[in-house]
Amino acid sequence: MAKSLDAFVAGLCAIRDEDFTHERVADYLKQNPVVPDTLTHYLHWEPTHYTRNLIHKCELFELMAICWDVGQVSRIHNHAGQSCWMAVPIGRLVVQNYEVVKIDAATGHCQLREASRVEMNPGQPAAVDPRMPVHAVLNPPEFGARAASLHVYSKPYDRCLVYDLKQSSYCEVPLFYDTEFGQPTAAPPATRT
Repeated sequence: MAKSLDAFVAGLCAIRDEDFTHERVADYLKQNPVVPDTLTHYLHWEPTHYTRNLIHKCELFELMAICWDVGQVSRIHNHAGQSCWMAVPIGRLVVQNYEVVKIDAATGHCQLREASRVEMNPGQPAAVDPRMPVHAVLNPPEFGARAASLHVYSKPYDRCLVYDLKQSSYCEVPLFYDTEFGQPTAAPPATRT
């Protein structure tokens, strides 16, 4: 049964630290879809880039609404060793996973290979596979509609690796929010994943 955003957050907060596992949170997202109308305060789209909108943050996890206009994609990235779960209350998205074939920290060189591809929609959330955490999220033009996804990160982190297929390279970048608790921030778009 669908929940309001407030009830969804309260349910996440009720999960004890030791129970905040890959399987437990994945089940929670699947069993507790969010009523889209309750997200309105946190939905902010930009025509030039997807937006990261902080909803809740505590020591154990952060919850973000990410808004995707038609054709917008993330860079290929990881989650700094942290867990990630995603639900899509509005629209649908694709997660393209990658296998890291080679990586050289001394030179910043890497080689990736496309792996599985998963579609997310209101009835089908997803979780980042801890064994293959490198991925990109896409709102393909052929879907023809905006999308909004909810991302649960545990624990919160403020830096991650981004990968460039054309240059066969990677680097660490800082992360930021476009809005925090519904209010705009002065975040520079250059550090977007």
